[in-house]
Amino acid sequence: MEKNNKAVTTDEPQINYRGIKAMPFVIGNETFEKLGTLGTSTNLLVYFTTVFNMKSITATLLINIFNGTTHFATLLGAFLCDTYFGRYNTLGFASVASFLGMLVLCLTAAIAKLHPPHCETKEIGNCPGPTPWQMAFLLSSLGLLVVGAGGIRPCNLAFGADQFNPNTESGKRGISSFFNWYYFTFTFAMMVSLTFIVYVQSSVSWAWGLAIPTFLMLLSCVLFFLGTRIYVILKPEGSPLANIVQVIVAAVKKRQLKLPEQPWLSLFNYISTSTINSKLPYTDQFRFLDKAAIRTPEDQLKSDGSAANPWRLCSMQQVEQVKCVMRVIPIWVSASVYCIVLVQQQTYAVFQALQFDRRLGNTNFDIPAASYAVFNMLALTISIPIYDRIIVPILRRFTGKEGGITVLQKMGVGMVLAIITMLVSAVVEERRRTLALIKPVGIDPRRGAISSLSGMWLVPQLSLVGLSEAFTVIAGVEFYYKQFPENMRSIGGSCLFVGFAMSNYLSSFLVSVVHRTTAANGQWLPQDLNKGRLDYFYYLIAAIEVVNFGYFIMCAKWYKYKGSGTSVHEVDKGKMQSEKEKPLV
Repeated sequence: MEKNNKAVTTDEPQINYRGIKAMPFVIGNETFEKLGTLGTSTNLLVYFTTVFNMKSITATLLINIFNGTTHFATLLGAFLCDTYFGRYNTLGFASVASFLGMLVLCLTAAIAKLHPPHCETKEIGNCPGPTPWQMAFLLSSLGLLVVGAGGIRPCNLAFGADQFNPNTESGKRGISSFFNWYYFTFTFAMMVSLTFIVYVQSSVSWAWGLAIPTFLMLLSCVLFFLGTRIYVILKPEGSPLANIVQVIVAAVKKRQLKLPEQPWLSLFNYISTSTINSKLPYTDQFRFLDKAAIRTPEDQLKSDGSAANPWRLCSMQQVEQVKCVMRVIPIWVSASVYCIVLVQQQTYAVFQALQFDRRLGNTNFDIPAASYAVFNMLALTISIPIYDRIIVPILRRFTGKEGGITVLQKMGVGMVLAIITMLVSAVVEERRRTLALIKPVGIDPRRGAISSLSGMWLVPQLSLVGLSEAFTVIAGVEFYYKQFPENMRSIGGSCLFVGFAMSNYLSSFLVSVVHRTTAANGQWLPQDLNKGRLDYFYYLIAAIEVVNFGYFIMCAKWYKYKGSGTSVHEVDKGKMQSEKEKPLV
């Protein structure tokens, strides 16, 4: 439980934790929510092109913008949760918003007037597109889904952990168990969504295929509210983002002051007794911010030793907490660029699949294009226990590190795998296109020739990207959690999703630029991939990722982990003077 929050209790002096009893409601809500939202989102690309008659380039841009906005909304959701509403209220409101969003989306498929008429012509350009009010109805459903995801994603993990007492052994075990179940439900939901739900949508009926996840999201809402009486509900006490702004403002106000020669001894270093943040040693990076902790004669103190005006005088600990956040930003930028690979394997890999031979063996059953992403999840799921139980112990013998390698080294391994992924993707696409032009096995009236190359050739690139994700993304979650100050971990948790948002926006920008610049000399990304050069586009992304990896290495060498300051020995031996004994500047 976060100590900077107060539990909603009136007469009871202690919080009544009911972790295990609350888990059926929390985990049930989490499972059905993931089944609902993932079941809706995984196949949207196909839905836009087949039901709403959008061109592939338009559908790709809309999906990237939708995913980017969804991820970016988590930062706003985390801020509103910590500052005003609290996790329970935020989750309740967001769950209802997600249900309404999926209900509206389901109606666009079930009611004929809410989508364009079915396209019978073979030319996609002659298909009637959505009317403005049909498009408005569709966008309203996506907007509600953005609101829902913005509140659910940054809060659900922390809300589940709130139900356990972090000060007892059983509570700590319960928190660890909850995290394991969280990732299990995520994987389980992905598997079901990418197989059963996608099959119903693509092969049975879009109306029924969207009604199923809508009903599951309704169950998620019901389960969440049924557990209200036994939840530990915490009140917000203001956003820690205010501390960051205070340090920057104070440093700017004192920009004319000269920095002391031994800042770890002379800077104002008041430490609140109620803080949940660990004591940080002084670091010599971003030294301009140190000026916020220089005490002048104008700076008055309260009776407890804290600054009377926190917008003029901040403690050294506050400054170091801001430095922690600022050090993370360059790594976060590199991780965001890395995620472009994940975005492309979620969009153009689906378009590739549509022009592969997707027959299962000698049967007439066609594997849904979106279902191939299940190989991504399989690689991700299988690699985690292998790495944790086999590879880490071996690496530990050589490095002596608890995790085998550092978090940043683990992220770097994933980035190298991402480069290999794009190279493999380019080679496979070139082979698919060649066979489609020479020896097609059929014609898709909306796209073009179907290659005789089996869709199973997508497995290598999807497995590689899943393995890459297991290294970089999971390491990123651990990195943000450990490197952010304790009272900023909800913001740190949203960094992953904001990074996904940036990668979606960057991917949309990249697709737009390539689409326009190659229009004159033969487009790389046309509706019919056989007429384009998607393999060139993949090579371009591989080159971008090579440059990004070089940037990441420089950032990793420069980075200082939280707690590894330049003057750790002074802090650990208690050589810092108390604030009341320090001479004024």
